[in-house]
Amino acid sequence: MNTPAPHRQGIYLLPNLLTTAALAAGFYAITATVAGHHSVAAGAILIAFILDGLDGRVARLTGTESAFGAHYDSLADMVSFGVAPALMALLWALAAHGRIGTALAFLFVAAVALRLARFNSQSGVADKRWFQGLPSPAGAGMVASLVWLMQAHGLDAQRTPVVLVLLPVIAALMVSKLRYTSFKGFDPAGRVPFLGVLAIVLGLAVAFTTPALVTFLLFAGYTISGPALTLRQRARLRAGRQRG
Repeated sequence: MNTPAPHRQGIYLLPNLLTTAALAAGFYAITATVAGHHSVAAGAILIAFILDGLDGRVARLTGTESAFGAHYDSLADMVSFGVAPALMALLWALAAHGRIGTALAFLFVAAVALRLARFNSQSGVADKRWFQGLPSPAGAGMVASLVWLMQAHGLDAQRTPVVLVLLPVIAALMVSKLRYTSFKGFDPAGRVPFLGVLAIVLGLAVAFTTPALVTFLLFAGYTISGPALTLRQRARLRAGRQRG
């Protein structure tokens, strides 16, 4: 009796190629960090951020979303947005603080792992318009943009306590329940007001002259948006109760 041949399940090429490219950028960031090229490492993490945003969007637009792609994306994120930025922060600024610096770097890695595990477990039930907690790519982008900014201005990270404060704050925001917009409802082909177009043009002009500062401000603005949104909602609730 002939037994049926086992079914071979393939994978979708394009989105997974983008995920692989993001993983490669994260790995390159690690090698650049070990070699002492921290600005290059920061740039590689930012490239991984862009590629990570593209793979999911391409999968949705082409109807090639899959469980394999989701799990592969999370594993790539763990390298590019967990290990790479934590190692970069450790060797760039935190190593001078001994065990405390090492502990803070590990705290960041653990927070990314927890954030990704929670995202995967809630992928089928969560509101697609919002993220719960700061997304790990944004947290990594915050660290990378700070490195880029300080390197561009010749600031000594080991003498500046900002990294000691920033890393645990980002870790806490990633595992928090604060809501962050996912931008998945944004339609780039939709109508934009004239003032919006003007603001985009001016923003691009400023970004061209001071890219490190603009990149840092964009990530900082998004990072702050979660707590700001929560405070705004609580203020509205208090106002509603007082009127009631």
